[in-house]
Amino acid sequence: MEQIKVLLNDEEIPRQWYNIMADMPTPMRPPLHPGTGKPVAAEDLAPIFPMNLIEQEVSTERWIDIPDEVLQKYLIWRPTPLCRARNFEKLLDAPVKIYYKMEGNSPAGSHKPNTAIPQAYYNKVFGIKRLSTETGAGQWGSALSMACQMFGLECRVFMVRVSYEQKPYRRMMMHTWGATCIPSPSNLTEAGRQVLAEHPDSPGSLGIAISEAIEDAVAHQDSRYSLGSVLNHVLLHQTIAGLEAHKQLEKIGVYPDVVMGCAGGGSNFAGISLPFVRDKIHGKKVKIVGAEPTSCPTMTRGPFAYDFGDLAKKTPLLPMYTLGHDYVPAPIHAGGLRYHGMAPIISHLVHENLIEARAYNQLETFEAGVRWARTEGFIPAPETDHVIAAVVDEARRAKEEGKEKVILFNWSGHGLVDLASYEAYLSGNLMPYELPDEEIKRALKAIEGFPKP
Repeated sequence: MEQIKVLLNDEEIPRQWYNIMADMPTPMRPPLHPGTGKPVAAEDLAPIFPMNLIEQEVSTERWIDIPDEVLQKYLIWRPTPLCRARNFEKLLDAPVKIYYKMEGNSPAGSHKPNTAIPQAYYNKVFGIKRLSTETGAGQWGSALSMACQMFGLECRVFMVRVSYEQKPYRRMMMHTWGATCIPSPSNLTEAGRQVLAEHPDSPGSLGIAISEAIEDAVAHQDSRYSLGSVLNHVLLHQTIAGLEAHKQLEKIGVYPDVVMGCAGGGSNFAGISLPFVRDKIHGKKVKIVGAEPTSCPTMTRGPFAYDFGDLAKKTPLLPMYTLGHDYVPAPIHAGGLRYHGMAPIISHLVHENLIEARAYNQLETFEAGVRWARTEGFIPAPETDHVIAAVVDEARRAKEEGKEKVILFNWSGHGLVDLASYEAYLSGNLMPYELPDEEIKRALKAIEGFPKP
């Protein structure tokens, strides 16, 4: 019988996260204080994050111990299986072996609890009683809602309005876990009111929702802000997926030629890829590819520049690929990929040619997702469909080149609460959308005059 799954037992779960900052071949540009233009200090971040997470954000230690309390929660569903997509391989009829890391079997249905649980834990032990956050498709919001419930914290989630309306079951998940979910932009914050005054029908954006969540956090006592992607400590926590995959492939004597993930803010892509980026830095031959939407082509068409992480300019200036902090993306169904910027770590690695980016439109991504569901059974999240489209693309290239390839990708979440988007695709109501050049030029005016990385 052919082996389909490679499993780790509970005792084999990684006990440390991997921090790529220890292995960067060139130094990263620092985040800048928007008022002084100087590198941000730890105390500048203290009103927003607890100091124990700030320490992880600026750490250059290669390995960070995972607390026992976090491991106990991880073991509810981790280690996750590494699976061979044999049926999908047969469909593609290409010289490829396809392995995927099944991150859709967490209680929240995606990779997001990998960082939600440690963030809730570190805030709890720091004495915080309440967290505010934003969410795009709702995967992060639901994961943090669950994690806050596990550690006895209150949770308020500002959900991008178009996703709030498209994905009612995501917000119901948040409510089930005891959180409050608010469509953004809202009238609860000054940032939201300003947007609504100018654009009453705004579909919202992650940049707007982040502004609202930060404003809400600093306005309440014993409250902090929590971010589900982009920042160094978030990517750090996600490396548990790539570290497990590394162990699982070693068990069967396989090493990937290509490692892939979908990319919005960068967390799940970083989670699967950073342990392999380390290998590449130290001489291993491996191609690492991030897949993003053509409607929000941050890495493939945006500049590498300093920009704010949010609309209201409440964050430090971050060195990243960006479409401009006031960019409001088209309301495609892959809400988790609709972010104007890319994680500084991922941006730096793209800029240094250690990883590459490709963009796919929503018709080709849903086509790939449906083909996957009809062969492998699992229905992927619309975000995950982007990396499956990239896998199809890579398999086609292998066939054209006549080269055998081993592909590893992160199956970042299931689509069982995203079925309205599949209905739109299957009924022919989706259009391929590519961001016009003039919209990119307009959005980038927002960063004119900012420091250059």
